Amino acid sequence: MVRRPLGNHHHGHDTLLVTSDTDQTEPAGGHGEPFEEPGGLRELVEGARVVLWDFDGPVCRLFAGHAADRVAGELVDWLETLGLKELLTQEEQVHPDPQVLLGAVNRRRHRSDLVADFEERLTREELRAVPTAWPTEYAYPLIRTWSALGVGLAITTNNSPRAVSEYLEMRGLLDCFAPHIYGRTEALHLLKPDPYCLNRALSAMGVAPAEALMVGDTTSDLTAARRAGVPFLGYGHNGRKAKILEEAGAETVVHSLEPVLRLLWERAGPVADGA
Repeated sequence: MVRRPLGNHHHGHDTLLVTSDTDQTEPAGGHGEPFEEPGGLRELVEGARVVLWDFDGPVCRLFAGHAADRVAGELVDWLETLGLKELLTQEEQVHPDPQVLLGAVNRRRHRSDLVADFEERLTREELRAVPTAWPTEYAYPLIRTWSALGVGLAITTNNSPRAVSEYLEMRGLLDCFAPHIYGRTEALHLLKPDPYCLNRALSAMGVAPAEALMVGDTTSDLTAARRAGVPFLGYGHNGRKAKILEEAGAETVVHSLEPVLRLLWERAGPVADGA
């Protein structure tokens, strides 16, 4: 374990703990060295009293070791055993994202036992995926640093809050977010791009939308943030995802969370160096 003190020299929200769960313990260029800062990033980071994180993508790759397309296929097979496969279009039947299938079934059998059973099956698969989920590079130190600096953190996701809580607890990050974990509820029509989960977080944390920041990696995250009036930071870990966000109108998109972490260390000043 490597400890980077941020103030008092003890465990807790004012100490950044970096463990073997992270791919990087420091930005690649070294703390304090010059780096290219994406346009608009500084204003987003410095203006945030609260950061709302999407889960699958910015925090971790939930299905890294438990393939999402396989989960989607098994859910389609289950519908077929019930004689209900035709609820899905041909395109939906081969779609690799189980969240898309859940939305489709909910639209066609809203508030039915079928939808409740489908959602519970998806939740079980998400829980099964947690042990093999892969942490997003720089996410762990970034979360710990933001928390140490007194910025409020929340999860606003379409995933099951049970899966989110289990992952965060396993990685030693639950204390940075609890109780502010706002995930999928029985009201499936209020999943993102609806801003419902963002508005829940803002209300519970007593923060105006303009004082928050949403970190997300999909256009549904971007749309939810816009509808809630929350500034948005796009995370596109590859060129394709970044391009999708930019074409959808995201003004600030990063390919890595490293520049965000660098800005926070710069903001912390000598405290971040243990002075």
